[in-house]
Amino acid sequence: MTVSRLLLVTGVSSGFGRALAQQALLAGHRVVGTVRSETARQDFEALAPGHAFGRLLDVTDAAAIDALVASVEADIGAIDVLVNNAGYGHEGILEESTLDELRHQFEVNVFGPAALIKAVLPHMRARRRGHILNITSMGGFITLPGIAWYCGSKFALEGISEVLGKEVAPFGIHVTAIAPGSFRTDWAGRSMVRASRSIGDYDALFNPIRRAREEKSGHQLGDPIKAAQAMLQVIDTPNPPTHLLLGSDALQLVRGKLAAMAERIDTWESLSRSTDGGV
Repeated sequence: MTVSRLLLVTGVSSGFGRALAQQALLAGHRVVGTVRSETARQDFEALAPGHAFGRLLDVTDAAAIDALVASVEADIGAIDVLVNNAGYGHEGILEESTLDELRHQFEVNVFGPAALIKAVLPHMRARRRGHILNITSMGGFITLPGIAWYCGSKFALEGISEVLGKEVAPFGIHVTAIAPGSFRTDWAGRSMVRASRSIGDYDALFNPIRRAREEKSGHQLGDPIKAAQAMLQVIDTPNPPTHLLLGSDALQLVRGKLAAMAERIDTWESLSRSTDGGV
């Protein structure tokens, strides 16, 4: 039997956030969803009046995050589940991408989730219960040319999630990093920020990758509704996973990466051990 919970989900206007909010509402949960405009807020609340609560939020505004969480706890109820979903992808060859683009990628994909975690943790810790889901990516395990800033941000969120889970487990709080593969969301479409091309040396490598990503957008194998249902299953599980891959492509690519990494570790084991000194 599903227990009704209050979820705080960032970025519910589209993609995973929208799908998760809709499926959670259908399952009988209440959802506080963050959006970026008043029109989007009204649209979200119309999904389920009295159960869907829209809130305006820029996840790069730490002060607004603290105020939002305090308001939800005081006016709506105890936050049972935080879902850090809001984020975007930056695409661009590293040499062609700016440091300002790197900073903004991390502000949205890493610092925003970290601020939300810090805001909800005192309440969850006091209640000795709660669940935090951080939406990362298979790009937090594997890498492809042209998304260095994005992969860097998702690797960071994977690491933060894993450490956090170890810190809060004694308080009955679960942390799960959800790493999707390719899904039919706006990630590779209107949500992606693309750096302009300027260095011809990278054309042969990167142009086919960019073109294939644009052509594939909207036709990916992954179904956001099924991803949302999987996430709801995770929050109903007494012992949820620390990491969860979503999609057969993520499974295949991450398994391949881990196997190759294990082989390289074995190949270089003697050199790795040679650095030990006497005590």
